Amino acid sequence: MAGVIQKFVTASMFMWIIPVAILYAFNNNLLPAGVSDMSPYSLTLLSGFLAVISVNVVIAFYIYMAMKEPSDQHKPDPAFLAEAEASVSKLKGGADSSQSSKKEE
Repeated sequence: MAGVIQKFVTASMFMWIIPVAILYAFNNNLLPAGVSDMSPYSLTLLSGFLAVISVNVVIAFYIYMAMKEPSDQHKPDPAFLAEAEASVSKLKGGADSSQSSKKEE
């Protein structure tokens, strides 16, 4: 469980840090000289586009890491399963009795 939380926290941090770093780099002319020749409108548009793309890359990487995780490690809690099955059977039993009472009327 700790590994899952660690991956989530890491991905969340990168989803904040990378776009902010991109926007900061573009707004403070920390990039090569060709970018500084652009108009402010184009600079804002490009930096925003790259920031959005970076978030999508981080999300895709997080999904990849989640899919790569072995599925046999995750076993459902037996107490939760028993409670869920009892709840479903109770709902099914309640639905059948309400339908039969409607038929009688």
